[in-house]
Amino acid sequence: MSNEKFGAFIRREREAKEIGLREMAKLIGVSPTYLSKVERDEFSPPAEDKVKAIAQIIKCDADDLLARAGRVSSDISDIIKRNPVGLAALLRTANGLKAEDITRLAHEAQKAKDK
Repeated sequence: MSNEKFGAFIRREREAKEIGLREMAKLIGVSPTYLSKVERDEFSPPAEDKVKAIAQIIKCDADDLLARAGRVSSDISDIIKRNPVGLAALLRTANGLKAEDITRLAHEAQKAKDK
């Protein structure tokens, strides 16, 4: 994930996909003025449901876009709340691993879950 701000990122992606501002605003259920201000980083990113809708429209990963918005998906928060000690330890231990190592760890966890 780059350091590009949320608004600049969605504007670049929207324009690259040739989606008009008004069209995007209508699709996610906000006013064009509001979306324009979000894209110019004058307003904070919208609520989780809107961020997920934007992700779907611009075809990017919802978790990545939520992270750019400074948020974590509510389902992730719910998972952590069910096992806060163990998952906090897991996340702290995994901190600093390379992306491919995290992917491998996720695959191993999925295999263990499927047993």
